Amino acid sequence: MRKLKLYLETSVWNFYFADDAPEKKEITLAFFDKVKAGEYDIYISDIVLHEIMKAETGKRNLLLDLIKRYAPNELNADEEAESLAEKYIEEGVLTGKSLTDASHAAVATISEMDALISWNLKHLANLNKMNKINGINLREGYSKRLELITPMEVSGHEI
Repeated sequence: MRKLKLYLETSVWNFYFADDAPEKKEITLAFFDKVKAGEYDIYISDIVLHEIMKAETGKRNLLLDLIKRYAPNELNADEEAESLAEKYIEEGVLTGKSLTDASHAAVATISEMDALISWNLKHLANLNKMNKINGINLREGYSKRLELITPMEVSGHEI
């Protein structure tokens, strides 16, 4: 059986250490247990790494060590991804302030991921955004549906 190809945006990595959000941290840790067991193929992009590099030194080092431990496949945001991200913004799915979130969705779309995994419920992991992003994707010639979901939804872990 083919493994799911999952793009993990930055919030998933952050919630691994989220002591201030114990329920989401627990779900995230359970999700990473499944990653460690080889249940999924995981991916990040240069956008994730760029966001992590903006964190304060201690947190940045924790996140980079975590990424090194799980060794996700790395993707790059290219001109095609930038153009698609701009379409999401032009059509009001996301605002200009959310260019990074739009870029995550664009890279995941172009790379034909099965899902973008996020704890960002406002901009990414919600049904309304998912439907609008997939509508634009389809119109732009990307026929593979991209699921925008939380670690809980993909791993089946319940609180």
